[in-house]
Amino acid sequence: MSERPYLSIILPMYNEAESITAVLPHLVAEMAHHLPEVTYEILVVDDGSSDGSAERVTAVADDHITLIQHPYNIGNGAAVKSGIRRAKGRYVLMMDADGQHKPADIPRLLEHVPRHDMVVGARTRESESARHRDLANMIYNLFASYVCERPIDDLTSGFRLIRAELAKSLVYLLPNTFSYPTTVTLAVVRGGYSLKYVPIVARKRVGKSKIKLFRDGSRFLMIILKIATLYSPMKVFLPVSVLLFATGFFYGLFKVLFLNTRYGPTSAMLMTISIVVFMVGLVSEQVAQLRYIRSDTADNEPEL
Repeated sequence: MSERPYLSIILPMYNEAESITAVLPHLVAEMAHHLPEVTYEILVVDDGSSDGSAERVTAVADDHITLIQHPYNIGNGAAVKSGIRRAKGRYVLMMDADGQHKPADIPRLLEHVPRHDMVVGARTRESESARHRDLANMIYNLFASYVCERPIDDLTSGFRLIRAELAKSLVYLLPNTFSYPTTVTLAVVRGGYSLKYVPIVARKRVGKSKIKLFRDGSRFLMIILKIATLYSPMKVFLPVSVLLFATGFFYGLFKVLFLNTRYGPTSAMLMTISIVVFMVGLVSEQVAQLRYIRSDTADNEPEL
């Protein structure tokens, strides 16, 4: 395509031979029917599939489709990053290649640009998902809402539309795993960009899920903690500091009032550690703020 497309659609793919042959024609048909005026490209990023998924993509003859291949399996996030780097459009749309996301919902996301920097399809209760995943997502959403100080309806949704320039500026932050939506969401909110959630009904994926509950669930929590300490450190350090201080204070008080013993070194140690934790959080907050000031200054510098 010679002209810059308006929309770049990125589909990370790993062993999705069962679904991709149905997803791509459906996606092209929906774009032609509902968004005939929108110029677009579809970047299918094959993350080292071994089931012939790449061959299924090349069999779909359409000028809008470009196949990008990794030499081996790197990760879902890595596939998304490859797509973002290659994207030519003004906006980047990320969606799964397993049939969960409906192409018919794309116009509903596009309705909210350019007013919002990122628009996310938030899965509703009518979505066809396992209960244990719904419970895990609820916990993630609650913690992320606390960190971001605004409601986060769906932290881990892979169906999201974002300005291409913003997406490219955040590529270096994204992990190579399934937790890239978490990083993008927290980075966008902490960076002062606008975020909009649009309710969607996700379908049951075709084939076996690549996400493992305990392995990827713990990884999601670690990513949230890392990003929280990177973008809003006091949201993590302050509660830990208060908890340590209260534990030391009331433990010592209990020993004095009810056990008739000395306040003790344990209480003093916990209270001292709480002060250290608070000071580390305060310094981290200042470092994070300086990083944003530098980033904003660099973005506003005129090009030579």
